[in-house]
Amino acid sequence: MDYASSGVDIDLEGAAVASLIGSLQRSTRKPGTPGAPVDLPGGFGGLIEFGNHLLAMATDGVGSKLQIATAVKQWASVGIDCMAMNVNDLLCVGAEPIAFVDYIAVPKPDPEVHAAVGASLAKACELANVTLAGGETASLPGIVTELDLSGTALGFLAKDDAITGETLQAGDVLIGLPSSGIHSNGFSLVRNIIKHSGLGYEDACPFNPEFAGREIPRWTEGNPTVAEVLLTPTRIYCDPVVGLLHHLKAESGTVHDVHGIAHITGGGLSNLLRLHDSLGWHIDSPMPIPPEFVWLQQNGNVTDLEMHRTFNMGMGMVLAVSKKASEDILNFLGAKNSGAQIIGHVHDDGHKVTHVNSQVMFQHY
Repeated sequence: MDYASSGVDIDLEGAAVASLIGSLQRSTRKPGTPGAPVDLPGGFGGLIEFGNHLLAMATDGVGSKLQIATAVKQWASVGIDCMAMNVNDLLCVGAEPIAFVDYIAVPKPDPEVHAAVGASLAKACELANVTLAGGETASLPGIVTELDLSGTALGFLAKDDAITGETLQAGDVLIGLPSSGIHSNGFSLVRNIIKHSGLGYEDACPFNPEFAGREIPRWTEGNPTVAEVLLTPTRIYCDPVVGLLHHLKAESGTVHDVHGIAHITGGGLSNLLRLHDSLGWHIDSPMPIPPEFVWLQQNGNVTDLEMHRTFNMGMGMVLAVSKKASEDILNFLGAKNSGAQIIGHVHDDGHKVTHVNSQVMFQHY
């Protein structure tokens, strides 16, 4: 199986986004005025001018992971997923997330569901250290058939502290931060594999789901169910990454030993290519792979390449840092996020992502 046959064609989405952007006028704000756009390679978050600072914005949703939450009537993790998909993108430009607004669309309001989502968003705000500044709930019968949740996050940074990938160079060290599991990407393929396996979401998990550094949400007794494993919330990386940037700024007055940050979401390892238009990336020490990925690949007969393009495969974020500072940065991140490790390096041998697994190679996002 693959993502495209499950209903999501990444290449077609990329072409559609490029077409959309090509039809847009970026801004009516003049350079040097608040709100004027700032060029930003990679596109993980948008930057705009704001006096002596820059504001950063990102918007995203939970996606079809919500269909599993709805199927088992458990929404305690979906607000965390929504927050993570947004604030993790802001971190990639060096921004500290400060505020969030949500958008909930339903066919019909349900106070019980809204209370569960609200509690989840409150927990997410705590984990990301942001303010929930507002939101919108829309009842859209005939347009949506079940709950949809998305949001927008706001962050800020000093003008000199933007992390754009422009300072990347061959020899930079890649540090990976572990994921908590599938996060919120690839669920159309996940649901397709589950369907063809004959399993139900409330059946006992068919593999040992234990994985270092994560806690599976539980609402049943006994062995975890399939849904409990799949609904493990997306990891929010604000604590280690914002903490690191503050630490570097305090120690040396600059964050410039961090040359690039990539959030490993849809597109998998190909996200690294967004940070620079000519340098390449090699992964020689991949992070441990959570057991659900192994099970999904075996039961869906999914290729290694497709797995690494659709899923994070155990690594939710990558930092490219200067070689001289890499040990200190790794030690700091490891104290905040157990499991952080050096995974590879940046090179100048072509614009591509290569991997210790020769079947995994990307030349375009």
